[in-house]
Amino acid sequence: MYSRLMEDYLTMCVPQLKVSVRQLGWSGEKVPGFLARMTNDCLRFHPTVATTAYGMNDFEYRPYEDRIGQAYQTNSIKMVRAFKAHDVRVIVGSPGDVSKMPGWVKSASGNVDDLNLSLCQLRNLDVELARQEKVGFADVFWPMLTGGFTGGQRYGTNYGIPGNDGVHPHWAGHTVMAYAFLKALGLDGDIGTFTVDLKKNKMKVSEGHQVISAKMGEYEIQSSRYPFCACAPAGQAAASYPVCGQDGVDSDNSIRSGMTLVPFNQQLNRLTLVVKNGDASQYQITWGGESKTFAAKQLAKGINLAAEFPANPFSEAFAKVDAAVAAKQAYETKEMKDLSRQTGDRRPSMAQITAHTDQVVNDLEKEHDTLVAAVQAAFVPVTHVVKIEAR
Repeated sequence: MYSRLMEDYLTMCVPQLKVSVRQLGWSGEKVPGFLARMTNDCLRFHPTVATTAYGMNDFEYRPYEDRIGQAYQTNSIKMVRAFKAHDVRVIVGSPGDVSKMPGWVKSASGNVDDLNLSLCQLRNLDVELARQEKVGFADVFWPMLTGGFTGGQRYGTNYGIPGNDGVHPHWAGHTVMAYAFLKALGLDGDIGTFTVDLKKNKMKVSEGHQVISAKMGEYEIQSSRYPFCACAPAGQAAASYPVCGQDGVDSDNSIRSGMTLVPFNQQLNRLTLVVKNGDASQYQITWGGESKTFAAKQLAKGINLAAEFPANPFSEAFAKVDAAVAAKQAYETKEMKDLSRQTGDRRPSMAQITAHTDQVVNDLEKEHDTLVAAVQAAFVPVTHVVKIEAR
């Protein structure tokens, strides 16, 4: 889910960067597994930036041992240097945390604290690796660990950032993960600013937005940058994306809930409305089908529309792009794990897989290109109205 959230953000919130995204993760994988398929599955597509997320399986669900750390560190260095040799900028992501013993892992040992100390040790090795190799670092472990603690205090003991089984997060946990990676990419979070002078009845907007019309207190804007939307309208949500009005802030299956545990909106999702030179002490702001009242002093400093209006005029358009992203990433997983490996042999060697992939990848990429085009076609400018009324 976090890779989907990241692609949604990179596609809609910072389209000026013109970033294309390919999801190449393999569930249950360790670093050596990726090293074995890195050339075949990743480098052939000539990436310029790579984010990695390993450690959760490498630590073997047991208390830390030097052999585990040494193997993880050695293989991680090989992975990072292979990327660097191909001029790829790397963000090394740490593993997250756990909140329960994984009952399906028969060799698991110790207790939850032991496992988190072990994961933290791998996280620390990632910090040192990033420093040594002069690459980026995304701290996934600490925001998940502290977010899970805070979430449990706020929303009850059944709330789990690492998910119901204690290892596989729901939307809230994946929101925390996406936040860690997007911050590590160096994104500034400014989606746009709308500045209104009520006396002059004028609105100024930042790049990516255009004022279409201005009536008394009513401003029509066309935006080619979207705020990040934490929910989709009923009937619009694809592949389990949270539905507006059903995404309770106390649910660990809610993006909006995850946003309360990290400063996602404050640091990555600022669509600011500033209202100046008004005579009233309070104003009602209507955006889409929702209205809220704010003090004039608060509006003069600026409010974050993206945070104040989770369901907003962008929600429907955002959902359409997300659905296209979800379809594309699902195909990328199938293409990588299944279609490109169908050699006719029950247990093909990596050499057989590589040779076969060279033959079929062009055909597979034709379908992929269609799905990429569908994402691009879904992302269109949104026209919306901000209405300001004295109260």
